[in-house]
Amino acid sequence: MALTKFNFNSFDVTTAASKGLGFNASANGFSTFDDTSMVLIKTITASSDSTISFVDGSSDVVFDNTYPVYLFKFIACHPSGSGDSAAVFQFNMSVDTGSNYNVTKTSYAFEARNSEGGGSTALTYNTGRDLSQSTDFQVLTDRFDSLGDDYNVSGELYIFNPSSTTFVKHYIARTNFINSNINYFYHIGGYGNTTSAVDAIQFKFSPSNIDAGTIKLYGIKDSWWHLIN
Repeated sequence: MALTKFNFNSFDVTTAASKGLGFNASANGFSTFDDTSMVLIKTITASSDSTISFVDGSSDVVFDNTYPVYLFKFIACHPSGSGDSAAVFQFNMSVDTGSNYNVTKTSYAFEARNSEGGGSTALTYNTGRDLSQSTDFQVLTDRFDSLGDDYNVSGELYIFNPSSTTFVKHYIARTNFINSNINYFYHIGGYGNTTSAVDAIQFKFSPSNIDAGTIKLYGIKDSWWHLIN
C-alpha cells in the first residue's frame, strides 16, 4: 500500500493564535485556515427553557445549503429542578421546520470517566446511549443524579450537509460533563436516516428544563477538519 507523503513545509504556524490546523488532501499536506472559515450564526442563552431550537429562516437562523457543515457549541448547560435527578441532555432533527423532531437515527456511543478520588474510571462502549433506527432524541450525556451548581455539560455537535436531498445526515458529538463528582466524556456519532433536508435542530434536558447555559450555532465554510478549535 502506497503511503501519502505529507509536506510539512506547506503550512505556516506563526499565526497559530488566530488560525486552526487542517488537513489539505489536494496539497498532500497540512494547512492553516483562519477563523473566518467558521461563521457565528446564532447565540441562544437559556433561562429555564424547556427546549432550545434552531430553525432555518427563523430568528436569523441559517441552516440550509449555505454551509456544508454546521457546528453547535453548548457551554455550561445546566438542568433545572431539584427533583429531576434523571435529566439527560439530548438533541433531535426536524425535516418540517420544527413541527416534529423525529428523524430516524442510528448511532454509536463511547464513554470515558474518572472520579475526583480516582476510584471510578472507565473507557467503554455505552449501549444505553446508542440508537438503532430510532426516532428518539439522541442522548449526549449520562443522567444528572444530582444538581449541584457546578454540574453542567459543555461540548459540540457537528451536522454534515443537512440540506442534502440525496444523502443521509451524518453527525458527530463530543461532550464533557460533571455528575456526582465524576467527570465524563462522551463521543457519539451517527446519521439521520433521511434524504429530506434537515432544517431544524432541537436541544433539551429530559425530564427537566435548561436552567442556564449557552448554545452557539456556527456555519463552516468548507469541509476542512480542524484539529485546534
